Amino acid sequence: MSEERPTLTVLMPCLNEARTLAGCVQAAWRGIEAAGVAGEVLVTDNGSDDGSPQIAERCGARVVHVPVRGYGAALRAGIEAAEGEFVVMGDSDGSYDFNHIPRFTEALAGGADLVLGNRFRGGVAPGAMPWLHRYLGNPVLSWIGRRVSGTPLGDFHCGLRGARRSSLLALRLQGDGMEYASEMILRAAAWNLVLAEVPTTLQPDGRDRPPHLRTWRDGWRHLRLLLLLGPRWLYLYPGLALMAAGALAVVALAGGPVHAGRVTLDVHTMVLGAAALSLGLQAVLFAVIAEAYGTAVALWPPSPARRRSLELWTVERALLVGGGLVLAGLGMAVLAVGRWAELDFGPLDVFQRKVILAASCMVTGTQIASTGFLVSLIRFGMERLRPEARS
Repeated sequence: MSEERPTLTVLMPCLNEARTLAGCVQAAWRGIEAAGVAGEVLVTDNGSDDGSPQIAERCGARVVHVPVRGYGAALRAGIEAAEGEFVVMGDSDGSYDFNHIPRFTEALAGGADLVLGNRFRGGVAPGAMPWLHRYLGNPVLSWIGRRVSGTPLGDFHCGLRGARRSSLLALRLQGDGMEYASEMILRAAAWNLVLAEVPTTLQPDGRDRPPHLRTWRDGWRHLRLLLLLGPRWLYLYPGLALMAAGALAVVALAGGPVHAGRVTLDVHTMVLGAAALSLGLQAVLFAVIAEAYGTAVALWPPSPARRRSLELWTVERALLVGGGLVLAGLGMAVLAVGRWAELDFGPLDVFQRKVILAASCMVTGTQIASTGFLVSLIRFGMERLRPEARS
């Protein structure tokens, strides 16, 4: 390594990669030379017991020992320890071509904050990616990732990627496992960082043992993170659809049964509609709470649109709307009971629709009022206790 402060750090997480590590470190040095910048190779060892750290040092790499197990933990520690302005990270199993490093450094020098490799544009060699990953897991998770993040990236899970060190540190990423790769993209997109993509390749890895990746466990961890950081897709849009369907059923059946050919929709359908309306509203309100919390803890920036929408949720407005609905529901319930008493508390069939409407109003009002208090509490914490989160 040159005595000049490095511009580039090539970062490799490592856990028992003695079979392939030397070749990867040597390839990284060639990639640094091809990029024409001062650089270093940094290996973050995750507890290897096969001599991997000694191999890395013999090949001129700097080694940082990371006691916390996990892909994300190893990368996070490496980014913190890196000396370069740019960090290109890649697996140390021989599956990625470090000769492509110049593609990443050129994009970073051109203004990108995060550069993803795209294996499908560069080429996946036969046997390099399991069928399930290539044709189901990666396409599905990448599609969900594009919807959640609003980015056109084609390969969310490529292990060869580059970034500005300062940009990644500012995001304060938290994932310890494989989901760290998705968190990096989602958080970068949420904070409007500049994302780019370059073609790269994938070769069969050189391991003589099973990979660290566990298909179903790590696939679920990626999906879980995508849903956690995408409250609009998890709560808002499904909730609005449920609300629309439920409201349509309740309004259509409030005056009596509806006949559609041989099918008659009656009070039981109205009950299901009222339930759908309530569940949908609850999901929408969860989205509001999630947006408020995410803004408070800086998962995404406090944009003007978010700020305006959250400012609508004051305790006073929520109590006015929610309390009004509760009172309206109570009023309808009292009238229904009064009418029932006039009929000597006989069969309730004639009052079922009024009771359903009354219950729907009371439940909906309570949900709205409660959400107003929760959102106001979150905003109180953001504005009073975390002044740095304000803008």
